[in-house]
Amino acid sequence: MAIVLYARKSIERENSISCETQLEYCKSVIKPDERNEKVITLVDNGFSGGNINRDGFQKMMNLVRQDKVSKVIVYKLDRISRSLSDFVNILQEFKTHKVEFVSSQESFDTSSPYGELIVKILMIFAEFERTSIINRITQAYAHRSEMGFYMGGRQPYGFELVPTVIHNIHTKKLSPLPAEIEQIRYIYEVYAQESVSLRRLMNILIAENRLPLNGSAWSTAKLSTILKNPIYVKADSDIYDYYERHGVQMVTDVSMFTGEYGAQLYGHTKHKPDNPDWSDMKLVLLTHNGIVDSDIWLKCQRKLEKNKQITNSYSNQTSWLSGKVICEKCGHTMTTIKGKINKSGEMRRYFNCTGKTHKKICTGTKVSIYAEDLENMVYDCICEKLSDLKEAKHITANDHSPEVNELKLKIKAIERSEKQLMDTMLTGGFNEDLLSLANQKATQFKNDKRALYERIDELKSMDDETDVIIDLAKSWKTADYNRKKEVAMIMIHQIIISEDGSTKIIWNI
Repeated sequence: MAIVLYARKSIERENSISCETQLEYCKSVIKPDERNEKVITLVDNGFSGGNINRDGFQKMMNLVRQDKVSKVIVYKLDRISRSLSDFVNILQEFKTHKVEFVSSQESFDTSSPYGELIVKILMIFAEFERTSIINRITQAYAHRSEMGFYMGGRQPYGFELVPTVIHNIHTKKLSPLPAEIEQIRYIYEVYAQESVSLRRLMNILIAENRLPLNGSAWSTAKLSTILKNPIYVKADSDIYDYYERHGVQMVTDVSMFTGEYGAQLYGHTKHKPDNPDWSDMKLVLLTHNGIVDSDIWLKCQRKLEKNKQITNSYSNQTSWLSGKVICEKCGHTMTTIKGKINKSGEMRRYFNCTGKTHKKICTGTKVSIYAEDLENMVYDCICEKLSDLKEAKHITANDHSPEVNELKLKIKAIERSEKQLMDTMLTGGFNEDLLSLANQKATQFKNDKRALYERIDELKSMDDETDVIIDLAKSWKTADYNRKKEVAMIMIHQIIISEDGSTKIIWNI
């Protein structure tokens, strides 16, 4: 580990302190017990403090990131940077790598309580600066959106961006490319047909030599992106209702959705399995004319959503029995694979031994174990099992609600004590002894609350075990994928598949 002495001077001035003098001041604050440590001097002569692209500074930071530095000493704080945000980030990086930072002229030492306090204050101001910048950008972005400006992003197929003036502001708008727009109309018309999937749509376009005019190639992902984009729709009240139902924030008033203009969806979708959250998305009407009638566009959306549900139900996930099916011959789990095709040409899922496919130590079963057939058989067995368990409700159920309620009251008491402690701190000032005591008490309160919450969760899980079984028995016939998997995890230990395809279920209950 080494101590780094860093000096910077932007330009030569008669009354400015030289880098050599700065280094002498830096050496003067090296402690007696540090005199035997390696000292590295790094200098940036003729560099501004407004940016961090300096040779000496970058060498120093590289040494810090390699954990070769124990302390950095400078003449004054502004020798590191004149940018508050840069300075705070540098201090944060020093802290991450356990590097002390000392200013020889300002009694600034991050190893001292005073230095730590100053760092925290600087970070608060830097966070305020960052937040202010973000708010200004967000407000400007929202204002552009309200005026119908194109909100950026990848240029959609079928359009080019051309200069325009909106509300006396120079910007750009989408202008249709006739040949590409004709392809867009055809894509929507074909996909809107009942029997046409994305794969078949792609094959039709390729067979008819309707290739993208920008030199790329069609894919199902690219076609899906086009079909979902409201840029192409003649946005009317039905489009407004569609996005409003999905939780999208509507920037443009409904009265403007006359079916004349296209729209743009922007923001960030929070993806969740089977249920994307669109609450952070916004829809705004733009100034270009729509291409596709709203009824055709909405029909395509319904098809895309239906396809997604089908895909999700057969993705791997693939079977709600996954993890439970075991090959008797080798003892390894069996996972589902898509690949077996029946006489109707449909793809079927089947279970395959991982000892065969991954470990290469097993020959697997002699017959195909179709996932749907095994699921149906196990489904019927669980129905029978649940019917037997239904009558055991009063024998196995335990009610811990009084104890849970008592634990919640204890948590409330701790929260009141936390509030009293905070009030005492605010009225008594930030005395060092008080802060030390407050930190100890706060830690104790936190640990006590965690233990109480863990006990509550434990008691609830004991109460819920039987209730889950009872609820599943009532709704089993309409259970979805996740509920079936939940039941299988509770009730089944293993499903053993022998070489000849015979099956044995080992129950947990």
